[in-house]
Amino acid sequence: MNSSLEISEDIDKKALRDILELDQKIKLFKKGEINDESFRAFRLARGIYGQRQDGVNMIRIKLPFGRVTPEQLERIADISEAYGSGNLHATTRQDIQLHYVHLSSAPQLWAKLEEKGITLREACGNTIRNLTASPYAGIDPEELFDVSPYANAVFNYFLRNPVCQNLGRKFKIAFSSSDRDSAFTFIHDLGFIPRQKEINGKLVRGFRVVLAGGLGAQPFMAHRITDFMEEDRIIPFTEACLRIFDRYGERAKRHKARLKYLIQDMGIDPFLELVQTEWESLSVKTFPIDLNDYTASEIPERSAWSSEDPVNFQKYERWLRLNQYEQKQKGYCAVQIKLPSGNINAENARKLAKIARVHASADMRITVNQGILLKYVKPEALKSLFIALDTINLAEPGFDTLYDVTACPGTDTCNLGIASSVGLAEELEKVLTKEYGDIVFEKEIKVKISGCMNGCAHHAIASIGFHGMSMKIGQYILPAMQVLLGGGLDSSGNGAIAEKIIKLPSKCIPDAVRSLLNNYQENMKDDENFNDYYNRMGKNHFYTLLKPLGELKEVNQFHLMDWGNEKIYETKIGIGECAVPMMDMVGVVFEEVRETLNRAKEAINQREWVEGIYYCYTALLNTGKALLLTKEKPCNTHISVIKNFDPAFIESKEFEWDGSFHDLVFQINTNGSSSEFADTYYNIVEDFYTRAIAYRESQLQST
Repeated sequence: MNSSLEISEDIDKKALRDILELDQKIKLFKKGEINDESFRAFRLARGIYGQRQDGVNMIRIKLPFGRVTPEQLERIADISEAYGSGNLHATTRQDIQLHYVHLSSAPQLWAKLEEKGITLREACGNTIRNLTASPYAGIDPEELFDVSPYANAVFNYFLRNPVCQNLGRKFKIAFSSSDRDSAFTFIHDLGFIPRQKEINGKLVRGFRVVLAGGLGAQPFMAHRITDFMEEDRIIPFTEACLRIFDRYGERAKRHKARLKYLIQDMGIDPFLELVQTEWESLSVKTFPIDLNDYTASEIPERSAWSSEDPVNFQKYERWLRLNQYEQKQKGYCAVQIKLPSGNINAENARKLAKIARVHASADMRITVNQGILLKYVKPEALKSLFIALDTINLAEPGFDTLYDVTACPGTDTCNLGIASSVGLAEELEKVLTKEYGDIVFEKEIKVKISGCMNGCAHHAIASIGFHGMSMKIGQYILPAMQVLLGGGLDSSGNGAIAEKIIKLPSKCIPDAVRSLLNNYQENMKDDENFNDYYNRMGKNHFYTLLKPLGELKEVNQFHLMDWGNEKIYETKIGIGECAVPMMDMVGVVFEEVRETLNRAKEAINQREWVEGIYYCYTALLNTGKALLLTKEKPCNTHISVIKNFDPAFIESKEFEWDGSFHDLVFQINTNGSSSEFADTYYNIVEDFYTRAIAYRESQLQST
């Protein structure tokens, strides 16, 4: 074991291997023995994301379906102070992010997290990102069953699974607890909503399945695939989808590499036909979900809570109305905590953990709107809980209302941030509180702000959304926001993507919100909600309404400074790391192949035949890709590697090999996942790789 790291003996062996490997890679990178692109891909898959500020990183902590215990929250708070800025940022993917962490601190930080069962693995990069679910799962009065065990099973099955270690782009999965779709499955690559069906006289659990949604610069609504898929089929179906995405997905043009674009080009039916064929070749055709492999929420023991009335009883009553959620379990409620722009400092996080221990179950959830949910609170504990939360400024009424503005970190820390999202969110909350007391707690209007078009704050599914831009007026460059309207969920759980209306200077956005809300209040019909009002009035109405705000007669210093900043604005966009660039250097690809073969051998030695075989398959494809790069042949997808290798090398006899590359690759689909095939396939791929290296060396010598 590396003596420079303090590592508990209780850490899972696979996690220990990850931590030690990260430590070694960091040292090699600092010595210049690993190129920047290879290291970037590696660290991103370990939750380490570059920041806007030089020399420090954001660490994304992966919390499956947002579940975190008080003990885990305390540990995260402690390491945020020890290694970062002391701030915890809750995200719309139910992660927690830490900022200003030095690269060399990451292995020890990870080791401290793993002591409490928390991982960084596959929190960023071209992997399955954090699996999200409704925070109300398990307590939702409208749910057919708790989706938490299913989300947990999918997370565990695919963590470290070779099929999703180097996808063309990220892949996102969500589980909603009911048809209200509180996890926003309609914007995910794969989404699952509970269903039950009587089959042969037995009530069987299953899911409605949606596929290929997504946000970003061009949002897509997911396709509905089936209204009922049995519970034991969702994992094999997911794996088959991932394999086809891995094989056919774009790898060169990052902006076209998401699943939604593959299906746009290919068509949903041809994609599903490929999935079905791939499914039939899997060693696992069904995968029963073991409900006992999930620790359900424990109902806390009864405590003696103070019955003292809060000093500000009016605030308490408002908090009860807006932040309390009635559970399906009689005699219990959940309490929803609003975090300003998803942020909580370490000291308050520790205090919150202590408060939760006294008043709620240990099953806390990060919510998709950047808050925290406490479960199994007794009604008689509510006064005590409110008073405790109020002492640390976490009893603000208005969870998930107009007043609860969602915002990503934006230009505060993110390389891709164009305009300030957090600064604008703070200003809008001030405006809303001061001027719109009558509708500030309206739950049908959601405001969401992203610092760029990528959509980390879900601006494209907001009633009123904004994403950061810049704009030129005369000789000046101003921070700006694209205004979007009409997105989100209706009362039945039907999703809608917001429409782009107009681009305005950032300093004009508070006035834009005033105009929108005033116009809505003056012209709404009866109890018409904002999105219905938007649809009735139409896009042109709102463009005309907002257009005068952008027609500045004079640009002054006010417009030139972004919200929350005292310096004149300048565009400073770094290299985004939401996706890993294609590594197109032949030598780099061969280095990756060698590492993949090492992983294959290790998996086979550990009797993990399925994993070993898939690593061999990946190594073979990337070996073919490396050679195609020498001829500048198309290799932007795995399927293009398969199609182009034989004509370029085998048929021309330029590369000596007995048989076709195509057939060699697809041995993975024609053989079972036995130890015999794993050993045979590894030896064949190792031989192919050795010959490819020799070919490349002779090629270099002849130039």
